[in-house]
Amino acid sequence: MHGAGNDFVILDGRALSLPEEALPALARLLCAPHTGVGADGMMLVVPAEKGGDYGMRFYNSDGSLGEMCGNGARCICRWGFEQGLAGDTQRVETTAGLVTGVRVDRSRYRVRLNDPSVLDLHRSVMLDGTEYDCAYVELGRPGIPHAVLLLPDWDSWGSGSLRELGRALRYAEVFPRGANVSFVKPTGPDALKAVTYERGVEDFTLACGTGCGSIAAALTLRGLVSGERVTVSMPGGELGVSLTRTEDGVRDIFLTGPTCLVYEAELTQELLEGVCRTF
Repeated sequence: MHGAGNDFVILDGRALSLPEEALPALARLLCAPHTGVGADGMMLVVPAEKGGDYGMRFYNSDGSLGEMCGNGARCICRWGFEQGLAGDTQRVETTAGLVTGVRVDRSRYRVRLNDPSVLDLHRSVMLDGTEYDCAYVELGRPGIPHAVLLLPDWDSWGSGSLRELGRALRYAEVFPRGANVSFVKPTGPDALKAVTYERGVEDFTLACGTGCGSIAAALTLRGLVSGERVTVSMPGGELGVSLTRTEDGVRDIFLTGPTCLVYEAELTQELLEGVCRTF
């Protein structure tokens, strides 16, 4: 499946006969573009443990366990609805906390992202003598770390130069667990254009849902957008964000956008045996 180009392999983990320690290797294999399926990440549907409809475990393409994924959550909500795991409204347990999803229509889904546990509007990063004024946001607890940098001409940079900057910011010491890095420019009232360098993928993705939520949260508090029906244009498509501003931050960040079911398949026994030999 993919959500605005952010693509995932979704597995029914309830029926997967692999030890948990083999899952990072499975994610690396499936997400590899030439020897696997090719994807930004792998998600497992697992039984709920805290009163939700079901759980979601997310692995980045490098095999690392992620806290949550906004576009992934929207995709898994569609999968869950079509598999009869829940109705139009779904409660999905993630590592970062409970996420609520709503079916808008056949392909469009809305999820309530985790509220920020950290929201620092100005966190300075020095790189090669240049200071970058980033906002830093963590969604959920433990939070998904995002750095947001206003860079009005980012789309005129060469891809190599922008990737180099994204990689450097991703590992900056001021972000203790590393960070996803979003470059953003305003294009109109409540309209933004952005791209995100994602940790775990270690490259730009076509879209980043939690990145859009973090962008909207930071720029709302900076007074650059209203927080109501903010449109973020990313390389893979448009995502909508609405949130509620409070006295000390924001809450109730809703992410809306398209999903696409590309194909359904079965993992072969040959592949599963290969995974067990490599982890």
